[in-house]
Amino acid sequence: RVFMDVAVGDAPPRRVVFGLYGSVAPRTAENFAELCGSSNAVLGYRNSKFHRVIPKFMIQGGDFTRGDGTGGTSIYGGTFPDENFDLRHAGAGTLSMANRGPDTNSSQFFVTLRATPHLDGKHVVFGCVVDGFDAVRAVEAAGSRTGRVAACAETKS
Repeated sequence: RVFMDVAVGDAPPRRVVFGLYGSVAPRTAENFAELCGSSNAVLGYRNSKFHRVIPKFMIQGGDFTRGDGTGGTSIYGGTFPDENFDLRHAGAGTLSMANRGPDTNSSQFFVTLRATPHLDGKHVVFGCVVDGFDAVRAVEAAGSRTGRVAACAETKS
């Protein structure tokens, strides 16, 4: 599990806890967990924005290099291949990799706000929100580039 403390505007940060499916998508889960736990100011999610918000669909973040959806990099250097498409975008709170086409995963991710089956077979699902979905909804309500990751790390539980 990892957590993100998400800040929207001047409000105190709210915590989102993600469960990761490391047994199904180990490289993808490891990439996300390492970027959450990184204290490196250049390579990590801390202080990055949710640059793309589409109400009733998804919130997207993870572009810590440019902040606008055109950047990002993985812990493996650049991009890495899709591991599999075993899991589905079955409902709100699904954690999945954003990409620019097949085998172009980097650091960008999104959280669904509803079931999005049209994304199955195109984006690797590697986790879900297990607590703090209210913080995700706060980012949805505020819109693009208003929410940011104030802190993030792996959890012990």
